Amino acid sequence: MGKMLLAMLQGTVVSLEVFVLTLLFSLPLGLVVAAGRMSKLKVISVPVNIFMLIVRGTPLILQLIFVYFAPYYLFKISYDRFTAAIIAFSVNYAAYFAEIYRGGIESIPSGQYEAAHVLGFTKIQTFFRIILPQVIKRILPATGNEVITLVKDTALAQVIGVAELFRVAQNAASREFSTMPIFVAGIFYFVMNWVVSKIFEGLEKKLNYYK
Repeated sequence: MGKMLLAMLQGTVVSLEVFVLTLLFSLPLGLVVAAGRMSKLKVISVPVNIFMLIVRGTPLILQLIFVYFAPYYLFKISYDRFTAAIIAFSVNYAAYFAEIYRGGIESIPSGQYEAAHVLGFTKIQTFFRIILPQVIKRILPATGNEVITLVKDTALAQVIGVAELFRVAQNAASREFSTMPIFVAGIFYFVMNWVVSKIFEGLEKKLNYYK
């Protein structure tokens, strides 16, 4: 039992690494994608919309397989499974975060842009000083839901052989002919999601306090 728990803790560390790195890359990338999607230039918005359609219209598990195997078959380039998982997760979640950002940005009344212009703010200053703080507050609940989903989606990394929590639990269950490792993995995922939900609840309370 002790060896199983140790192995699952090591798998949990890998899951957390996938989780943290995905957020680190997908959150800023999502903002870039959202800007491209809202661009008035067709040469930018059309490719971005096609990208969004493909990423949101295909399963993440398929994207993981494609990102890991396609470079080798197309260009004879190979890289490790963990890197492939981070790339696939980051691109996938960037597409979803982009839509959340877009909804938040477009919910801001146009009068605020006009007022900022009258006050002498540049477009960049208007966005980062006036618009973005309001957008963050409005999109926090939806972003929290996506982050919670990401915690559970890290289990999909096992499809390309990443030894995260769920893969370790599956191996232990097969080896010991018991469903107990799967049950324990479920508890681990529950605890991680509970922590994430509490963090976002705290952020929402703080933002509401400074309203």
